[in-house]
Amino acid sequence: MDYSNPQIPEGINSSKGHPLKEFILLTVGIFGTLAIALFILGVLADKLAHYLPYSIEQDSELFVMGTDDKNKPIVNYLQNLADKISTTQDLPENMEIKIHYADEDVINAYATLGGNVVLFRGLLEKIPNENALTMVMAHEIAHIKHRHPIRNFGSGVVIGLVATLISGSLGDNITGRAIGTTSAITSFSFSRDHEIEADETAIQSVRSLYGHLAGASDLFAIFKEREGLDLTPEILSTHPETESRLRRIEQHSGQNNNKTTPLPEEFKNWLYLQE
Repeated sequence: MDYSNPQIPEGINSSKGHPLKEFILLTVGIFGTLAIALFILGVLADKLAHYLPYSIEQDSELFVMGTDDKNKPIVNYLQNLADKISTTQDLPENMEIKIHYADEDVINAYATLGGNVVLFRGLLEKIPNENALTMVMAHEIAHIKHRHPIRNFGSGVVIGLVATLISGSLGDNITGRAIGTTSAITSFSFSRDHEIEADETAIQSVRSLYGHLAGASDLFAIFKEREGLDLTPEILSTHPETESRLRRIEQHSGQNNNKTTPLPEEFKNWLYLQE
Protein backbone atom coordinates (compact mmCIF):
# COMPACT_ATOMS: atom_id res chain seq x y z
CA MET A 1 0.00 0.00 0.00
CA ASP A 2 1.37 3.36 -1.06
CA TYR A 3 1.14 6.44 1.17
CA SER A 4 1.37 10.00 -0.02
CA ASN A 5 1.65 13.32 1.73
CA PRO A 6 -0.05 15.83 -0.54
CA GLN A 7 0.55 19.50 0.10
CA ILE A 8 -2.46 21.21 1.70
CA PRO A 9 -3.61 24.27 -0.20
CA GLU A 10 -3.16 27.58 1.55
CA GLY A 11 -6.25 29.20 3.08
CA ILE A 12 -8.28 26.00 3.25
CA ASN A 13 -9.43 26.79 6.82
CA SER A 14 -10.14 30.47 6.25
CA SER A 15 -13.17 32.17 4.83
CA LYS A 16 -13.07 33.83 1.44
CA GLY A 17 -14.83 36.85 2.96
CA HIS A 18 -13.11 39.70 4.77
CA PRO A 19 -12.69 38.92 8.52
CA LEU A 20 -13.98 42.37 9.54
CA LYS A 21 -17.13 41.93 7.47
CA GLU A 22 -17.81 38.56 9.07
CA PHE A 23 -17.24 40.03 12.54
CA ILE A 24 -19.73 42.83 11.86
CA LEU A 25 -22.36 40.42 10.54
CA LEU A 26 -21.89 38.15 13.55
CA THR A 27 -22.14 41.06 15.98
CA VAL A 28 -25.26 42.45 14.31
CA GLY A 29 -26.82 39.00 14.35
CA ILE A 30 -26.13 38.47 18.05
CA PHE A 31 -27.37 41.88 19.15
CA GLY A 32 -30.36 41.66 16.80
CA THR A 33 -31.36 38.36 18.36
CA LEU A 34 -30.90 39.77 21.85
CA ALA A 35 -32.97 42.83 20.99
CA ILE A 36 -35.83 40.63 19.78
CA ALA A 37 -35.52 38.50 22.93
CA LEU A 38 -35.66 41.59 25.15
CA PHE A 39 -38.73 42.86 23.33
CA ILE A 40 -40.52 39.54 23.73
CA LEU A 41 -39.59 39.37 27.41
CA GLY A 42 -40.82 42.91 27.94
CA VAL A 43 -44.17 42.12 26.32
CA LEU A 44 -44.57 38.93 28.33
CA ALA A 45 -43.64 40.70 31.55
CA ASP A 46 -46.34 43.31 30.95
CA LYS A 47 -48.96 40.63 30.33
CA LEU A 48 -47.97 38.39 33.22
CA ALA A 49 -47.52 41.21 35.76
CA HIS A 50 -51.23 41.99 35.49
CA TYR A 51 -51.98 38.59 37.05
CA LEU A 52 -49.51 38.83 39.92
CA PRO A 53 -51.26 38.83 43.32
CA TYR A 54 -51.82 42.38 44.54
CA SER A 55 -50.54 41.28 47.95
CA ILE A 56 -46.95 41.48 46.68
CA GLU A 57 -47.41 45.24 46.29
CA GLN A 58 -48.98 45.89 49.69
CA ASP A 59 -47.00 47.94 52.17
CA SER A 60 -44.71 48.98 49.35
CA GLU A 61 -43.67 52.63 49.38
CA LEU A 62 -40.64 52.09 47.19
CA PHE A 63 -41.52 54.93 44.85
CA VAL A 64 -43.17 57.30 47.33
CA MET A 65 -40.45 59.93 47.38
CA GLY A 66 -40.33 63.42 48.89
CA THR A 67 -43.83 63.36 50.32
CA ASP A 68 -44.94 65.26 53.39
CA ASP A 69 -47.72 63.43 55.26
CA LYS A 70 -47.44 65.71 58.32
CA ASN A 71 -49.92 68.08 56.73
CA LYS A 72 -52.96 66.38 58.23
CA PRO A 73 -55.90 68.55 57.04
CA ILE A 74 -55.07 68.31 53.33
CA VAL A 75 -54.14 64.62 53.56
CA ASN A 76 -57.34 63.81 55.42
CA TYR A 77 -59.46 65.65 52.87
CA LEU A 78 -57.71 64.02 49.92
CA GLN A 79 -57.88 60.58 51.54
CA ASN A 80 -61.61 60.91 52.20
CA LEU A 81 -62.17 61.93 48.58
CA ALA A 82 -60.04 59.02 47.41
CA ASP A 83 -62.14 56.62 49.48
CA LYS A 84 -65.29 57.92 47.79
CA ILE A 85 -63.70 57.58 44.35
CA SER A 86 -62.58 54.03 45.16
CA THR A 87 -66.17 52.96 45.78
CA THR A 88 -67.10 54.02 42.23
CA GLN A 89 -64.33 51.94 40.68
CA ASP A 90 -65.21 48.66 42.37
CA LEU A 91 -61.64 48.01 43.52
CA PRO A 92 -60.70 44.54 44.78
CA GLU A 93 -61.30 44.10 48.50
CA ASN A 94 -57.60 44.11 49.37
CA MET A 95 -56.73 47.08 47.16
CA GLU A 96 -56.38 50.08 49.46
CA ILE A 97 -55.56 53.55 48.14
CA LYS A 98 -53.13 55.59 50.24
CA ILE A 99 -52.84 59.32 49.53
CA HIS A 100 -49.60 61.25 50.02
CA TYR A 101 -49.12 65.02 49.75
CA ALA A 102 -45.86 66.40 48.39
CA ASP A 103 -45.20 70.00 49.39
CA GLU A 104 -43.31 70.80 46.21
CA ASP A 105 -43.89 73.30 43.43
CA VAL A 106 -44.39 70.59 40.82
CA ILE A 107 -47.43 70.31 38.56
CA ASN A 108 -47.84 66.59 38.83
CA ALA A 109 -49.55 63.59 40.39
CA TYR A 110 -48.68 59.94 40.07
CA ALA A 111 -49.72 56.44 41.07
CA THR A 112 -47.21 53.81 42.03
CA LEU A 113 -46.88 50.37 43.59
CA GLY A 114 -48.92 49.33 46.60
CA GLY A 115 -51.88 51.64 45.95
CA ASN A 116 -49.90 54.81 46.67
CA VAL A 117 -50.98 58.06 45.02
CA VAL A 118 -48.84 61.20 45.34
CA LEU A 119 -50.30 64.67 44.73
CA PHE A 120 -48.01 67.69 44.48
CA ARG A 121 -48.78 71.15 45.82
CA GLY A 122 -47.97 72.72 42.45
CA LEU A 123 -50.83 70.79 40.88
CA LEU A 124 -53.30 71.29 43.72
CA GLU A 125 -52.76 75.06 43.63
CA LYS A 126 -54.24 75.13 40.14
CA ILE A 127 -57.29 72.94 40.82
CA PRO A 128 -60.39 75.12 40.25
CA ASN A 129 -63.05 72.89 41.84
CA GLU A 130 -63.62 69.51 43.46
CA ASN A 131 -64.84 67.98 40.20
CA ALA A 132 -61.49 68.67 38.53
CA LEU A 133 -59.67 67.31 41.57
CA THR A 134 -61.80 64.17 41.44
CA MET A 135 -60.96 63.72 37.77
CA VAL A 136 -57.23 63.85 38.47
CA MET A 137 -57.40 61.59 41.51
CA ALA A 138 -59.75 59.13 39.81
CA HIS A 139 -57.31 58.94 36.90
CA GLU A 140 -54.44 57.97 39.21
CA ILE A 141 -56.58 55.52 41.18
CA ALA A 142 -57.65 53.96 37.88
CA HIS A 143 -53.97 53.26 37.10
CA ILE A 144 -53.83 51.23 40.30
CA LYS A 145 -57.15 49.49 39.60
CA HIS A 146 -55.88 48.33 36.20
CA ARG A 147 -52.47 47.32 37.67
CA HIS A 148 -50.57 49.69 35.39
CA PRO A 149 -47.68 50.35 37.85
CA ILE A 150 -46.80 46.69 38.35
CA ARG A 151 -47.14 46.03 34.63
CA ASN A 152 -44.63 48.75 33.79
CA PHE A 153 -42.46 47.77 36.73
CA GLY A 154 -42.40 44.12 35.61
CA SER A 155 -41.25 44.98 32.09
CA GLY A 156 -38.43 47.19 33.36
CA VAL A 157 -37.12 44.62 35.79
CA VAL A 158 -37.17 41.73 33.30
CA ILE A 159 -35.37 43.75 30.65
CA GLY A 160 -32.87 44.98 33.24
CA LEU A 161 -32.08 41.51 34.51
CA VAL A 162 -31.55 40.16 31.01
CA ALA A 163 -29.40 43.16 30.13
CA THR A 164 -27.26 42.39 33.17
CA LEU A 165 -26.28 39.11 31.54
CA ILE A 166 -25.06 41.05 28.52
CA SER A 167 -23.36 43.94 30.24
CA GLY A 168 -23.07 44.46 33.96
CA SER A 169 -23.07 48.25 33.73
CA LEU A 170 -25.92 48.37 31.22
CA GLY A 171 -28.02 45.93 33.20
CA ASP A 172 -27.35 47.65 36.50
CA ASN A 173 -28.38 50.96 34.96
CA ILE A 174 -31.64 49.62 33.55
CA THR A 175 -32.53 47.62 36.64
CA GLY A 176 -31.61 50.52 38.88
CA ARG A 177 -33.97 52.77 37.00
CA ALA A 178 -36.69 50.14 37.37
CA ILE A 179 -36.33 49.36 41.08
CA GLY A 180 -34.14 52.15 42.45
CA THR A 181 -35.01 55.43 44.10
CA THR A 182 -36.65 57.04 41.11
CA SER A 183 -40.32 56.89 40.21
CA ALA A 184 -39.75 57.51 36.51
CA ILE A 185 -40.78 54.09 35.21
CA THR A 186 -43.84 53.56 37.38
CA SER A 187 -45.18 57.08 37.49
CA PHE A 188 -44.39 58.93 34.28
CA SER A 189 -44.04 56.23 31.67
CA PHE A 190 -47.45 54.64 31.39
CA SER A 191 -48.27 53.78 27.80
CA ARG A 192 -50.77 55.81 25.82
CA ASP A 193 -53.23 52.90 26.02
CA HIS A 194 -52.89 52.85 29.80
CA GLU A 195 -53.56 56.59 29.96
CA ILE A 196 -56.66 56.32 27.81
CA GLU A 197 -57.94 53.43 29.93
CA ALA A 198 -57.38 55.46 33.10
CA ASP A 199 -59.16 58.48 31.58
CA GLU A 200 -62.20 56.36 30.69
CA THR A 201 -62.43 54.93 34.20
CA ALA A 202 -61.97 58.39 35.75
CA ILE A 203 -64.78 59.83 33.63
CA GLN A 204 -67.13 57.15 34.93
CA SER A 205 -66.07 57.93 38.51
CA VAL A 206 -66.80 61.64 38.14
CA ARG A 207 -70.21 60.92 36.63
CA SER A 208 -70.98 58.42 39.38
CA LEU A 209 -70.09 60.85 42.20
CA TYR A 210 -71.68 64.03 40.81
CA GLY A 211 -74.22 62.79 38.27
CA HIS A 212 -72.54 64.82 35.51
CA LEU A 213 -69.12 65.72 34.11
CA ALA A 214 -69.09 69.44 34.75
CA GLY A 215 -65.60 70.51 35.80
CA ALA A 216 -63.91 67.31 34.65
CA SER A 217 -62.23 69.09 31.76
CA ASP A 218 -61.31 72.29 33.65
CA LEU A 219 -57.80 71.19 34.58
CA PHE A 220 -57.05 69.94 31.08
CA ALA A 221 -58.18 73.28 29.68
CA ILE A 222 -55.56 74.97 31.88
CA PHE A 223 -52.92 72.51 30.68
CA LYS A 224 -53.89 73.27 27.10
CA GLU A 225 -53.19 76.97 27.65
CA ARG A 226 -49.81 76.12 29.19
CA GLU A 227 -48.95 73.91 26.22
CA GLY A 228 -49.24 76.99 24.04
CA LEU A 229 -46.53 78.59 26.20
CA ASP A 230 -44.33 75.51 25.83
CA LEU A 231 -44.69 74.86 29.55
CA THR A 232 -46.23 71.40 29.38
CA PRO A 233 -46.67 70.05 32.92
CA GLU A 234 -44.93 66.81 33.82
CA ILE A 235 -48.28 65.08 34.26
CA LEU A 236 -48.81 65.36 30.50
CA SER A 237 -45.32 64.34 29.41
CA THR A 238 -46.38 60.86 28.28
CA HIS A 239 -50.13 61.34 28.27
CA PRO A 240 -52.35 61.62 25.19
CA GLU A 241 -52.66 65.07 23.67
CA THR A 242 -54.70 67.42 25.84
CA GLU A 243 -57.01 68.28 22.95
CA SER A 244 -57.98 64.64 22.46
CA ARG A 245 -58.64 64.27 26.19
CA LEU A 246 -60.91 67.30 26.17
CA ARG A 247 -62.82 65.91 23.18
CA ARG A 248 -63.25 62.57 24.96
CA ILE A 249 -64.81 64.26 27.99
CA GLU A 250 -67.06 66.37 25.77
CA GLN A 251 -68.25 63.24 23.98
CA HIS A 252 -69.25 61.71 27.29
CA SER A 253 -70.81 64.84 28.76
CA GLY A 254 -72.77 66.29 25.83
CA GLN A 255 -74.77 69.36 26.84
CA ASN A 256 -73.57 70.08 30.35
CA ASN A 257 -74.99 73.03 32.27
CA ASN A 258 -74.51 71.54 35.72
CA LYS A 259 -72.66 73.44 38.42
CA THR A 260 -69.35 72.31 39.81
CA THR A 261 -68.75 71.51 43.47
CA PRO A 262 -66.45 74.07 45.13
CA LEU A 263 -63.39 73.05 47.09
CA PRO A 264 -63.51 73.59 50.87
CA GLU A 265 -62.90 77.21 51.84
CA GLU A 266 -59.80 76.16 53.79
CA PHE A 267 -58.33 74.20 50.88
CA LYS A 268 -55.72 76.77 49.82
CA ASN A 269 -54.63 77.31 53.41
CA TRP A 270 -54.28 73.56 53.96
CA LEU A 271 -51.70 73.41 51.18
CA TYR A 272 -49.26 75.50 53.23
CA LEU A 273 -50.21 74.40 56.73
CA GLN A 274 -47.51 72.48 58.60
CA GLU A 275 -48.19 70.74 61.89
